[in-house]
Amino acid sequence: MKTYSAKASEIEKKWILIDAQGLVVGRLASIIALRLKGKHKPTYTPHMDCGDNVIVINAEKVVFTGNKLKKKTYYWHTGHIGGIKERTAEKILGGKYPERVVIKAVERMIDRSPLGRQQMSNLRVYKGDKHPHEAQQPAVLNVKAMNRKNSGV
Repeated sequence: MKTYSAKASEIEKKWILIDAQGLVVGRLASIIALRLKGKHKPTYTPHMDCGDNVIVINAEKVVFTGNKLKKKTYYWHTGHIGGIKERTAEKILGGKYPERVVIKAVERMIDRSPLGRQQMSNLRVYKGDKHPHEAQQPAVLNVKAMNRKNSGV
């Protein structure tokens, strides 16, 4: 018996829509990363981009458990001496680009490689409940129904 390895012509990509309203960030990010990699498919091949296209709406309405909203900090460096900057999750969610919280959470669960960057290009995150991908007819994935812990109520 040979090990199955998918070819580029055999890969079938679907479109998935996830409503992030009231969902816990880390749990949501792990489900999105699984779908982007294609690990939910029986034809998963580690060296191929066989994951689905994922659309996330209502990204500004995600929740953090515990005190993470106030205590979780995101760091970046400007490139200059002493140029380390930080911002809390609360400030990012209340700012101009709250979808970056979800993007960063998923980005840190995907490989840091050319394949990982290609998989991340299949993720689209939107602040409101509107998205420009109606023509693709995305299938709705109900993440709240998967596990009661997924919603931060």
